[in-house]
Amino acid sequence: MGSFSTYLQLGFEHISDINAYDHILFIVALCAIYRLSQWRSIVILVTAFTIGHSVTLALAALKIIPVRQEVVEFLIPVTILLTCLYNVTGYAANFDKKSLRIKYLLAAFFGLIHGMGFSNYFSMLIGKSDSLVLPLFAFNVGIELGQLIIVAISLAAAYLALNIANVKQREWNLFISGAVAGMALMLMVETKFW
Repeated sequence: MGSFSTYLQLGFEHISDINAYDHILFIVALCAIYRLSQWRSIVILVTAFTIGHSVTLALAALKIIPVRQEVVEFLIPVTILLTCLYNVTGYAANFDKKSLRIKYLLAAFFGLIHGMGFSNYFSMLIGKSDSLVLPLFAFNVGIELGQLIIVAISLAAAYLALNIANVKQREWNLFISGAVAGMALMLMVETKFW
């Protein structure tokens, strides 16, 4: 494998695969507190997440950091649950500069964990390739594009709920965060490693 477009497509397919719904759940949880008018903030948040997971994806693919896949598979739904809990505490609804920086740091940190989850798949893709830069960049661009589609769908659903169905923002957040948290708990039970 070698071309940019191949890795771009593989990254996009990997994130948009309904069987890999843990990543989709995380993006939906990130979006739960946002309105369509706040799309710039969520795009930056998702990009911070992508940067985080690209770092550990590279480090794990290069065998610089060891990855116990069963632990990572458990930690991924933990990050989803923590995001949902953060959403419903009320702190997440604060959009001042300090709060946004904290959200971006949390998203990047959680991205580090999710990146380790991708590492085996990505290592298999690149095989014994001489260069990691092009495949890593293209794969992450594909993931980012897939995430942005999930963001667009989530924000469109929020727009319909908040502006057409007149659901209150707090109720929407509680509904989405609660549903995603429930699925995260099920994933945690399925992936427990002890």
